[in-house]
Amino acid sequence: MFGKILIANRGEIACRVMETARDMGVRTVAVYSDADAGARHVALADQAVHIGGSAPAQSYLRGDVIIQAALETGAEAIHPGYGFLSENPEFVEAVEAAGLVFIGPSAAAIRAMGLKDAAKVLMIEAGVPVVPGYHGKNQDAAFLAKEAAAIGWPVLIKAVAGGGGKGMRLVEASEGFFDALESARSEALAAFGNADVLIEKFVTAPRHIEVQVFGDGVEAVHLFERDCSLQRRHQKVIEEAPAPGMTAAVRAAMGAAAVKAAKAIGYAGAGTIEFIVDGSGGLRTDGFWFMEMNTRLQVEHPVTEAITGVDLVEWQLRVAAGEGLPAVQEQLTIQGHSFEARLYAEDVPAGFLPATGRLAHLRFPDFARADTGVRGGDEISPWYDPMIAKLTTHGATREIALAKLERALSATQVAGLVTNLAFLKALTRHAGFKRGEVDTGLIGRDLAALTVEPIACSRTRSLAALGFAGLTTEKSTEMGFALWDRVAQDVAFTYRDEVVQARVVTLGAGRFDVSVAEATHRVEQKGDQWWIDGQKTGAQIMRFGDALSVFFGNTYVFEAMDPLARGGQEGPAGDIVFAPMPGLVKAVFVKVGAVVVQGERLAILEAMKMEHSLLASRDGEIAEVFVAAGDQVVAGAPLIALVEEAGEA
Repeated sequence: MFGKILIANRGEIACRVMETARDMGVRTVAVYSDADAGARHVALADQAVHIGGSAPAQSYLRGDVIIQAALETGAEAIHPGYGFLSENPEFVEAVEAAGLVFIGPSAAAIRAMGLKDAAKVLMIEAGVPVVPGYHGKNQDAAFLAKEAAAIGWPVLIKAVAGGGGKGMRLVEASEGFFDALESARSEALAAFGNADVLIEKFVTAPRHIEVQVFGDGVEAVHLFERDCSLQRRHQKVIEEAPAPGMTAAVRAAMGAAAVKAAKAIGYAGAGTIEFIVDGSGGLRTDGFWFMEMNTRLQVEHPVTEAITGVDLVEWQLRVAAGEGLPAVQEQLTIQGHSFEARLYAEDVPAGFLPATGRLAHLRFPDFARADTGVRGGDEISPWYDPMIAKLTTHGATREIALAKLERALSATQVAGLVTNLAFLKALTRHAGFKRGEVDTGLIGRDLAALTVEPIACSRTRSLAALGFAGLTTEKSTEMGFALWDRVAQDVAFTYRDEVVQARVVTLGAGRFDVSVAEATHRVEQKGDQWWIDGQKTGAQIMRFGDALSVFFGNTYVFEAMDPLARGGQEGPAGDIVFAPMPGLVKAVFVKVGAVVVQGERLAILEAMKMEHSLLASRDGEIAEVFVAAGDQVVAGAPLIALVEEAGEA
């Protein structure tokens, strides 16, 4: 076994690898960028090496600098995690040329599966079922349009390189094909440096089921399937294992196909074979097709670990160190059910826009597995993926595991920036999902209901009033109580731009009557527990500067009143297009004097590796363009202004 390894990554996956390495007695080396100097993965490692600037191209994508760091610190092997250099065959070759071990597949295996079109040809030769489509080299737009029509609408345009939904567009009919093709190519070029695409038949009731495989370069096994159908814009949201509705016959067929794919390329290490499955009539042995192979450890690997009892990172280290497969297929079994939810810093009501800022507070329940690369006080920066954590639960049945996930999300506390926590909770309560009726269109169909933000009730507002009144400790409540009389005080604060007026009457130490609007609640503090109207709540109140969070099933954020605040608007809504997040201005499509219509695309902002189109909110004439392609902008920066309409000045 290795004595020391370097992890060529950051965030939660770097921490995940370090934890297993530590359990195996293997010392670890972290690498970090300017933005990550104080990051959790740096603190966990035995050694840490600075490798460059905040942008990935200046740090985590600098293979030569990372290899030099490994050599200088005496590391014997490099674990790539996922993303960044994990599927870069040139990096693998450079690692091996330096006399180090790459903890993952060979460069040849990565190349074989690196381009989706070539991989599908290889899979056809290996006898693995493949989705009908065009996977050839001809990239002429008119030719691709003819191929799409021959396949039959709807079709998917997919980048041949990379993954994560980037460079992917669904086209319902011929009219939208060329615009979708241009957009997919642009995004693919920015993300992967390769604008080539392939065309595939779109399955109308699709499920995304993937099989975890593991090989030693000669033999391979599968560790069963994961259902990743709960997606939004091709990004996985909640994953589970095993797949609901799976039969023994289909599991055997999919597992055999996945192993056949891994053995066809002499695969070593952990990998995932992704299948698109027709879920319209139940799972069938002839109703699944190969999509792609991810030649690395997957984000959702914890659910596989939960149902098999296998530590996949331990297996990676052992096989990379020269051992054979740690188990044969017959030794692998499924125990219970598991779910994983991805907690992101993102503004759900604003269209799931990535969010940045400081995590004022972060706490997870002790009954769920939480994989995270951040702590309370850390920054979610604009340079990297805005994932905060992955929460994983396990239970004897699917129903139990899902109930535990809902409870874990309810008990998770995040303050300081917006997250998708309420959205994840809504998914766990979705009737169809609870029944196991999953497909990739579920979120899209019910998006309006799933994204309704919970509203703070009068009980929650009563707790906020106590927090702003400074009456959340026993000492402070004693100060607010006189033996000869009740003490009353008025408190004002804001909630979603609404002014909340409350009156707090201190009845005794830790006992209050709080009036909000038409409601009055008896609130009592017993130790570290808050009771309202005789019921124990489990709520917690935390103040962070001018903001206050009440954790009460959901996270509710209140703001202190600014006595100098002035009312009014700076200008009519829609006059100025602002940057919804920090990012790079990829393109500007209008000039001063141009006449635009509502919904017309004005510019493209690239952020978090994704392209976001900025649209005109109304008809009008362009008054000013404040930015140009290539500009880096902060959130809230004005980009384009429309001429004010008559009567608005």
